[in-house]
Amino acid sequence: MYNLHPGFSVFPTPSRVGDRVKIRYHGLLSECGADQVYLRTGYGSEHWENIFDHRMEKDGNEWEKEIRIEKEGQFNFCFKDSANNWDNNNGLNWSYTIKR
Repeated sequence: MYNLHPGFSVFPTPSRVGDRVKIRYHGLLSECGADQVYLRTGYGSEHWENIFDHRMEKDGNEWEKEIRIEKEGQFNFCFKDSANNWDNNNGLNWSYTIKR
């Protein structure tokens, strides 16, 4: 499980193309009472491609979303709420490498 940040977890990691990955979020936006949280994902090391905002579902004090890994290479993600506040690792986002 990828849990280097105290505000989210990713399972399973490492992940491969085609895997279904569950991302759970309980970070700053959740702590501040966000009424909706979105998981933004994309692929690529310099510029994000295949960018998508996934509406997360509330589960107790956390938000969760299960997605399918579509491509190999660098998988990037961050979080935003319905008021467009971001939790994005101070602009660096989070990422890890997907293998085929």
